[in-house]
Amino acid sequence: MENTKTKGNDDIASLKRKYYQYLKLERGLSGNTLDAYMRDLTRYLEFISEEGKHPLEAELEDFHHFSAMIIDLGIQSSSLSRILSGVRSFYHYLVIDDYLPTDPTELLDFPKKAMHLPDVLSVEEIDSIESVIDLSAAEGQRNKAIIETLFSCGLRVSELCSLRMSDLYLDEGFLRVVGKGNKTRLVPISGKAIKELNLYFSERCHIDIKPGYEDYVFVSKLRKKNLSRIMVFHLIKELVAMAGIKKNVSPHTFRHSFATALLDGGANLRAIQAMLGHESIATTEIYTHITSNKLREEIINHHPRNIKK
Repeated sequence: MENTKTKGNDDIASLKRKYYQYLKLERGLSGNTLDAYMRDLTRYLEFISEEGKHPLEAELEDFHHFSAMIIDLGIQSSSLSRILSGVRSFYHYLVIDDYLPTDPTELLDFPKKAMHLPDVLSVEEIDSIESVIDLSAAEGQRNKAIIETLFSCGLRVSELCSLRMSDLYLDEGFLRVVGKGNKTRLVPISGKAIKELNLYFSERCHIDIKPGYEDYVFVSKLRKKNLSRIMVFHLIKELVAMAGIKKNVSPHTFRHSFATALLDGGANLRAIQAMLGHESIATTEIYTHITSNKLREEIINHHPRNIKK
């Protein structure tokens, strides 16, 4: 696609500045709305740059890949709609200001899959679930640590159940997780989750765990072995009912809530992808782009459990 102005005349930072002025002066957007538009645009520009393209070279297929990447993370449909609307607005501006002769997003449809994305929980709803846990009960603190670990790390329930003490690097703020296909990844963990785990460990040390199960993190005091996926599923269903939440919540809901919370907080899409352990169709070399330290920064800076109010 040929553009009216050449790429060399304006680098990406310059395009962002001019688009910002357009939103502020011509569209009259408020500060918070401006910030949201620019945050979503930054995500898209990071994506298209990592695809080896300048935004003026983007084609319809690139936008499909971008939206597919977001869907792959399990992001709620409202967030996907907002982000794609922001991208469309940016390209509308590029046409108005003669950077492009036509709008490459004109034929972009919202993927149908976006309408069927799962429920997610807000931070307030997760706090509500934790508030109904009886911490005086034998396994109350363990259950709170489970909720926090699911939400703070975005783990699959199978990953949670197979998590071992030797996988914890709490002083460094990481977990080592064995995911699908026996692939290992490092996942940052929030300070609140670390606190809840340490409180649980003070009780866990008094459990007479069966031989061969001593290294598992989450164990049953009654069965004296690690929890099964079914046990975690029933635990969450029970807590959600007690909290009066009407959504269809499963352990996987916390994984989607983790991804949505990071996205809404401004985290990089590639970082979320790496922490979830996805091999998205949009990238197959996640860890060549983002180091473990960068992942740690993303969750510290953007996860609601770390943001100081």
